[in-house]
Amino acid sequence: MRDGVVFKGSKDGLQLVIDMATDFDVIINQLKSKLEAAGEFFANGNAVVQVPSAKDMLPEQQQKLVALFDEYGLVWQDVKECDFDSLADDVNQNSEEESNTLIISKTLRNGQEVVHSNSVVIIGDVNPGAKVIAGGDVTINGTCRGVAHAGAFGDETATITASRLLASQIRIAGLISRSPDKLDIPEYAETARIRDGVVVIEPAR
Repeated sequence: MRDGVVFKGSKDGLQLVIDMATDFDVIINQLKSKLEAAGEFFANGNAVVQVPSAKDMLPEQQQKLVALFDEYGLVWQDVKECDFDSLADDVNQNSEEESNTLIISKTLRNGQEVVHSNSVVIIGDVNPGAKVIAGGDVTINGTCRGVAHAGAFGDETATITASRLLASQIRIAGLISRSPDKLDIPEYAETARIRDGVVVIEPAR
């Protein structure tokens, strides 16, 4: 079944794009599944989300959506009319993800956390106790010894790539993998991805 809801990051923040041709009950169920899968993404609460399709909703549909937002600690933010046209086709076609990629040129230290709705690139290390959570891919041009979570909204095609992938926890969508207690230091970049329902780590291509 094609997704009727898509979270998208933009210069204005996080947006929920809804295909209003999809049955609204299906939309609500799909959104619940995404929010459940992305529970860690919204762990801090009060995430602000814009809903461009709100103008096409019935009042009772808006009320259902607001109630669901409240349940997961999301805050509904109105968007300007001029924003609607540019987002209308986002559910049916791939956007230019590169323009929404967050690039951080520093090492993340213990206690630091990066959360982003699309892909994240870290130019530096992710130290133990640090965390990276992305709606898309996670790429670390350094050593990852912290927690890396890609595909936070349930995207099982997302990947985690690092020059040295020694993460204390690897998570892709809803699947979690932990590094073994004794781990050889890799001599090449590695990528973690879901294959046949499990998280596997293989040489980066």
